[in-house]
Amino acid sequence: MSLLRRKLKLYNVIIAIWLTLFTISPSLYAQDLYADITIDITDSGFVTIDGTTNFPYLLTIDNQNYTYKTRDKWFFNISKNEIFSEFIFKVLLPPSSTIYDINSSGTIWISKESNRLVVYGLGENKSISLLINYQISKSSDGKTPSFISDINLVFSILIIIIFILIFLNMYRSYNKRKVSVKSYVEQFKGLTDRQKQIMKVLNEHSETLTQTRIEKILNMPKAAVSRNIHSLEHKGLIEIEKVGMSNFIRLKK
Repeated sequence: MSLLRRKLKLYNVIIAIWLTLFTISPSLYAQDLYADITIDITDSGFVTIDGTTNFPYLLTIDNQNYTYKTRDKWFFNISKNEIFSEFIFKVLLPPSSTIYDINSSGTIWISKESNRLVVYGLGENKSISLLINYQISKSSDGKTPSFISDINLVFSILIIIIFILIFLNMYRSYNKRKVSVKSYVEQFKGLTDRQKQIMKVLNEHSETLTQTRIEKILNMPKAAVSRNIHSLEHKGLIEIEKVGMSNFIRLKK
């Protein structure tokens, strides 16, 4: 009889515990879920979630379970099936990121802070779902890699050197022409018109000319040409070389 009483007593205790849990559990499951979180993603795919929430184990530090990479494309994916009465999130993508695709269960908008894209989102009475497809360009700090900067520096120096060489070459050519013109003008000082004509022909023809050729070019009498070339030779402006019966005339160097 005592054994039966003990069993009944144990049975009553179990029923009481079950009734207590049944009464309390609805209040537990009826608790509203909320989240106000900031998600920071590094260029290596590590995710830190900080903020305020009553969803268990949502906050984390340096977690790689939310990201994966396919070739040069990165994917960030966070999905919670439970219904949140309210959620707000801020996602900071790595520096120099470009977003290719984005899907969310809530309302989202994108802005920029410094060199980082920031995705804001919010929702009510929905599950949290966010998928971002992005790519990181340049270096992780958002600056141009140092080797590219070095190449640009070398390229700039080469361009400057080329411009300097071109300028010097043009300057020398200008001075050379200036000296040449000055020398050409000085040759004609104190000369008669026929002597100037002979000097002009010799300047225009780089090769040595015979006296006969000069006579034909200028249509000048032989005696006049002979007299004037000897006068020019005396002034030191030309040289006359006699070969056989012909006189070869050239400018004196």
